[in-house]
Amino acid sequence: MPRFVLPKERAMSQTDIKKSAQLLWDYHHMGHALQKSDAILALGTNDLRVAEHAARLFRENWAPLLIFSGGIGPRTVQHWNTAEAEAFAQVAVSHGVQREHMLLENESRNTGENIQFTRALLQQKGIVVQRLIVVQKPFMERRCFASIVKQWQGVECITSSPPLSLDEFVTDTLTWDLTIHDMVGNFQRIVEYPARGYQIPQEIPPDVYAAYKSLVEAGYTRHLVA
Repeated sequence: MPRFVLPKERAMSQTDIKKSAQLLWDYHHMGHALQKSDAILALGTNDLRVAEHAARLFRENWAPLLIFSGGIGPRTVQHWNTAEAEAFAQVAVSHGVQREHMLLENESRNTGENIQFTRALLQQKGIVVQRLIVVQKPFMERRCFASIVKQWQGVECITSSPPLSLDEFVTDTLTWDLTIHDMVGNFQRIVEYPARGYQIPQEIPPDVYAAYKSLVEAGYTRHLVA
């Protein structure tokens, strides 16, 4: 288990940072119950556990189609030299999913493009979906849900993510510091993107918002948008 190490420049204590991070982690989870769906859509990321989880859901027969969406992103280019969708497909094959059950969208570079390009690909192939299981990292569930509901009207969105605690999610590569920066950035988008037309607005408990502000003030600002 990677050790939780507080960089020296942080003003908050390790205990307070971890408590605030846990509040954000819990808020990002939607807690949806799985239902039989038309497709499982895994959005590209730098964490192959997302692909493993999507493949597991497919093998459990939650949907007859497994869609991977993602091009070569600014973070994944550091890990592999192929599109996220292709990297995810290779993982799914290694977990027993046959290629004929997959659909790959390999040009998108962000969540909005994941949605836009996947919709276009499905329309091109004449595939109609009414309910999607959308798979991403645990702290991106709520953002993905809000984006799908806003940008893909008429489709019911069920979110799912690898069943990991915050402690279990962190690795030697996806460190505590990187994870908290990511969570803070995703939370900011939940706050600000509704006004930009990218997401539906969502209720934010005061203690969760206070945790976000404290982490920003502590310097976790690497993935904030202007």
